[in-house]
Amino acid sequence: MLALFALGLLFQTLSPEAVQHVKQGLAAKQEGHLDKAIVEFRKVTELAPDLPAAYVNLGAALLENRQYSDAIAPLKKALSLNAGLTGADQMLGYALLSAGYTAEALPHLEKAGDPGALGIAQLKLGRFQEAIQNLNAALEKRPNDPDLLYYLGQASGLLSKRAFDLLESRYPDSARAHQSLAENYVALRKLPDAEREFLAAEKVNPNIAGLHLAMGEMYLMVPNLEKAESEFRAETKLEPGGAEPSFRLGDVLLREGRIKEAVTELSRSNQLRPDMPETLYALGKSQSLNGNITDAEKSWQRLIEIDKASDLAAQAHFSLAALYRKQGKQTEAAREMSEYQSLTHHGPLTDK
Repeated sequence: MLALFALGLLFQTLSPEAVQHVKQGLAAKQEGHLDKAIVEFRKVTELAPDLPAAYVNLGAALLENRQYSDAIAPLKKALSLNAGLTGADQMLGYALLSAGYTAEALPHLEKAGDPGALGIAQLKLGRFQEAIQNLNAALEKRPNDPDLLYYLGQASGLLSKRAFDLLESRYPDSARAHQSLAENYVALRKLPDAEREFLAAEKVNPNIAGLHLAMGEMYLMVPNLEKAESEFRAETKLEPGGAEPSFRLGDVLLREGRIKEAVTELSRSNQLRPDMPETLYALGKSQSLNGNITDAEKSWQRLIEIDKASDLAAQAHFSLAALYRKQGKQTEAAREMSEYQSLTHHGPLTDK
């Protein structure tokens, strides 16, 4: 864009001196000497004070040099001379936003139609829902942008906090308010306080979806497998079509050594929501322990098909290696162990 504006200058009535400064500014910018380019472009604004593009060139160079506050004045001047100047609104919006003038930046960013910068501005102004919508739109175009991911997470978290604050202030005695407070205590590892609030929520309404699931996960942290099982079982009764409660229940049953029951529950979870890696790994483990070697092999192989590079995939390769070794399939076992080592960056392992 900088070069485009500068080339446009050459087609207008400029003194030879101004044209020379344009060329020198472009050359300096091309070589990465932004300080020198800024000096040259500033000379052009002095020699051609009524030329909008001269100010845009200067503003763009200052912006690229991270001199955000300094870029504001020339970009404003450019727009005052020509309100329709291409790209100037976007650059001015960036400069204002970066310098902390968020409210002033907003109309320029709206006009420019850049959802990423607009979403960041809306986030800073507390307009979280709009921010989330625009940041998601920006991520569709730049899915690997860490800044966009950071701001989207921040906007989502702040919107969530606002909702929970309203819940706790307006309905402090509701089951959901107690549950929200309990989950905050869980995050802080204050498990006795969390249990107290969960029980208070259960007393108000024991049949709200998700309550027993959250309680069960808390009891796993203690750990208290018996109480966790009880809560997960209660959740499966409230939500018989839910795959996660069935998975959680099956996983606890597996930890308790109740293998046949675990196979049943984990199979049910996999039917409700097929191909969840966590379910497939636990299902394969329970099937293996139950003597269903062929089914275990299928579960782990399916996990690897859909989730090739995760920690669970590595564990599936390791489990398959052990399974094949027991069957005397040394070639297959070596292949799976090699895959495991490549995913975990382990050196050769020695069986004991």
